[in-house]
This record gives sequence, C-alpha cells and structure tokens, in this order.
Amino acid sequence: MIELPSTDVDLDRLPMVSDLGRLQFTTLLYYLHCTNPDNGLVRDKTEPNTPASIAAIGMALATIPVVVERGIIIREYAAKITRKRLRYLMSCPQGPEPDSSGYKGFFYHFLDMETGRRVWQCELSTIDSAFLFAGALTVATYFDRDTPDEAEIRQLAMDLYERADWNWARNGRATLTHGWRPESGFIPHRWRGYDEGLLLYIIGLGSPTYPLPPESFAAYTDTYQWRNIYGRELLYSGPLFTHQLSHMWIDFRSIQDEFMREHDSDYFKNSRHATFVQQQYAIHNPMQYAGYGEHCWGFTACDGPGWGTSTIDGVDREFFDYNARGAPFGPDDGTVAPWVVVASLPFAPEIVVPTIRNFGRMNIGMKRLYGFKPSFNPTYAVNDNPTGWWVSPHHFGIDQGPVVLMIENYRSGLLWNIMRRCKPVVTGLRRAGFSGGWL
Repeated sequence: MIELPSTDVDLDRLPMVSDLGRLQFTTLLYYLHCTNPDNGLVRDKTEPNTPASIAAIGMALATIPVVVERGIIIREYAAKITRKRLRYLMSCPQGPEPDSSGYKGFFYHFLDMETGRRVWQCELSTIDSAFLFAGALTVATYFDRDTPDEAEIRQLAMDLYERADWNWARNGRATLTHGWRPESGFIPHRWRGYDEGLLLYIIGLGSPTYPLPPESFAAYTDTYQWRNIYGRELLYSGPLFTHQLSHMWIDFRSIQDEFMREHDSDYFKNSRHATFVQQQYAIHNPMQYAGYGEHCWGFTACDGPGWGTSTIDGVDREFFDYNARGAPFGPDDGTVAPWVVVASLPFAPEIVVPTIRNFGRMNIGMKRLYGFKPSFNPTYAVNDNPTGWWVSPHHFGIDQGPVVLMIENYRSGLLWNIMRRCKPVVTGLRRAGFSGGWL
C-alpha cells in the first residue's frame, strides 16, 4: 500500500527530490481517481458531471510508464488498463454524424464520460487529438515485450494513430486547421507560429499512412517571432505552456530544425529562456499585482477569478476566466499557475525549485490530493477562502500531465528516452528538418 504524503511536512527540512516525488504522486492520482473504470475516459476537471477531455486521456496514457517505473501499478496490470482504454477508443464511432466520437481519425475535444460521444457541440480538435496520439505512441513504444497484452497495445495504439487523415485536416492549404465541426465545417484558425503546435506537426509528419508534406512544417514556422526580451534572445510565445507541452514527449536538447540552426539555438534552450523571461516579468511586475516576485510567477492558459472589473486600492483591475495569459506582453490579471512552473523544471531548475518551495508554503494544495491547485490570484480578495484571495476550486486533467511528466523527465528522462525509440516521432523530426544531437 502506498502512503499518501503527510500534511505536516516541513519542506525546508527535506531534500527537494523527496518533495518532487510526493508532488508527482499526488498529482498523478488525478488519472487514477478521475477515470471511468468501464472505458478509461478521463474527466476534464474535478467539477462534478464534467465530460472527458481527449487531451487528458492522452496525458493519462503517457503517465502509464511512470506509474509502472515508480512502482505504483505492476506492469502486467498497467498493460491491461492500457489495453482496455485503447480498445474502447478504437470502438468509439467515427463519422460525420454530429453525435459521433470523431471523424477522419481525429476526436472531438470533449466526450461524454459514459457513452464516449461528442458533447456541447464541441470541435473536432487537431491539437487535442495530437496529445491523444502522443500518449498512444508512448505506450506503443514502452510496452515492447512479447506478451499478448503488450502486443495488442502496440497494434491498437498504432491503429489509432495511423487512421488520422492529416491531409484532410489541412483543408487544401499547407498548415493544419484547428479543427472541424459537422455543423459548420473547418474552423478558420490555423496552426501557424510557435506554440504547442510543434508537437502536432511532428506527429503529423511522422504518419506512415497520411503524412503531412514537409512544406506544412515550413509554413508553420514561417511566422515565428524571434525577439530580445530582458536581454534574452528567444523565439517568442507568451503563455509558458506553449514552451512545454511538446517537450513532455520530445527531448529537444541539441537537435535543431532550420530555424534554430539559423539562430544557433534549440527548442530546449529556448524554453529555458522563456522560463527566465517569466520570472523577470514577475520581478518587474509592471502592473503591480499582489504577490509577484522572484519566487512567485507562472503565466499561462489557466482558470481565473471570472470576467469582470474591480477597483482595488484605487486601481481599476480587469479579471478573466479561463484565458491564455502570457508574459511579458500579457494578457495578465494577477493570476499565477503553479503547475506551469513545475513543468519548467527540466529547463531551469535553479529558479523553479525555489519557486516550488515558496508555493509549498502557501495554502494552495502542494501536499493534498492532486497536488497544487492549478491557479490562484492574490490580487482578487475572497473573504471565505483560507488564503484570503482567489484560488481555483478545481483541478484540470490537462494541467496534471505536465507536472507528472516533466518531473519525471527531470528525475530520470523516462519519457524522453522512450520517445527516442518511437519511429513515428523520429521520422517526423527528420521530415521537419531536425538533425544533430541524439537524432
């Protein structure tokens, strides 16, 4: 039986690796507690009656090697859990009907937890499907033994990935669309410029059935913005998560595409710079939000206090609900996301570890079930909250994965080492023009 973390641990008296192990475990429990055991679907968030998130399912799959290697579930049982989830996903109806689970191999963003069918007239999401495929490729590569269960995992995972028609999702142009709805067709927005879409293109380029052409990646990078911010030269993207999600699976250290070769950098170094930019923005604190500083930062897509304005200490403040916050150019409403700081651990541990310690001293859940609350706002007062300010009441499935996986990559490099052996990922990187390093 695994002992849950104590609620009265003095963080300053423990080695940080022990703290990270506890945080990783409590965060990981989300995927064990918030999964429908009948079909393996994972709730989008802890709010009651919420649907499944297809991205959260992909992240849950990616954590399976962690739960095995960390001794939480034995390999044979983890394989059976994985096989059941993949079997269910492959059985979900695909077609143009509005109530199906997906179309052309892609999945709708949100699915009913019991039926696996589309809810809320949500979009068929290319990026959320990519996270699902990344999780499937993780288990297909990890479960490499000659047993019936592991052989079936490999077959199911590849079938799931290989049926996605990436060229359909381009809708006649080089770049990928954000998605599609049966009621209105393709979403007009496209994946261009640096963001989490980096993973999307690599997985699409690596497909053995419907591969993206190389010009798709060139079109994606065509609108990259190289900037100097606080004296750091980097490829800019405001929300910190955009510098992390692709790195959960891919070790970008010392491998370069054409753009990074031209700038004598790589995406790992770039994420390191982005992490320091976030900290520097909090230190400068140009809008004078409460709490910001050297050990309180982390601006990304996250939950917030809600849409509205308030006058606080004579200053008119605008607040947001779920929004893609960023630094240093905003938007910013005083909301900080601890999970996104933890997910930068491999890039800049020297500033991340002290910040985790500082968050650990706050009443925001580090030593409780599911780990840190996903976001908080010290500027937004809430009288009936023990902290005295707003803290997100829910945990989100897509916030838990980056914490678990990036702590593991920092501790052991597990996911990076697995995906170095994943043929579609290696193929996708090479077709995108990456070379050098381990590649």
